[in-house]
Amino acid sequence: MVEESNLQRQIIHNTKRVGQYKAESAREAIEALNPDVKVITYIERLDETNVARIIADYDVIIDGTDNFPTRYLLNDAAIIADKPVVHGSVFRFEGQLTIFKPHEGPCYRCLYPEPPPPALAPSCAEAGVLGVLPGIIGLLQATETIKLLLGIGEPLVGRMLTYDALAGEFNELRLYRDPECPACGEHAHPENLPTYADVCAI
Repeated sequence: MVEESNLQRQIIHNTKRVGQYKAESAREAIEALNPDVKVITYIERLDETNVARIIADYDVIIDGTDNFPTRYLLNDAAIIADKPVVHGSVFRFEGQLTIFKPHEGPCYRCLYPEPPPPALAPSCAEAGVLGVLPGIIGLLQATETIKLLLGIGEPLVGRMLTYDALAGEFNELRLYRDPECPACGEHAHPENLPTYADVCAI
């Protein structure tokens, strides 16, 4: 749901839509800007029972989620469906961006085989985030998505772009596939991997 506490970092919503589902609020905002854009909303929580159906009709998955179970779920489903994931995340004053493209670069599990303990992964409500930072990373995700769809430039496959807002610096890290990765490695079986909701809860 749209809450007043969302508005400083989720500028697609406004005070008139407090209490609405975020998907519906975002659809209204996008259609008001450009009525020719077709927006399909899903008022359901993404899980292992619906992820394959939801991503089936799309060429690129943009991951702006804020929890580890959903990130692992999207990663595994994208590998099975052979679809790239444009991943972005933010924490306090820092953001990062990369593309997980099956068979061409590492996947999310290559970088993070297991979720961190809850004490090291506080939520935005607990740790906070600079309000403009999600917009910055989101625009970069949109740029990378356009590059993938048009087949232009050098998408961030096998590279991670990091942004330190306090220092005003971008840096790039080279990423490599793990040949033993259970999701995308040589002997991987992503369809048999466990979900991480219980792991993260523990």
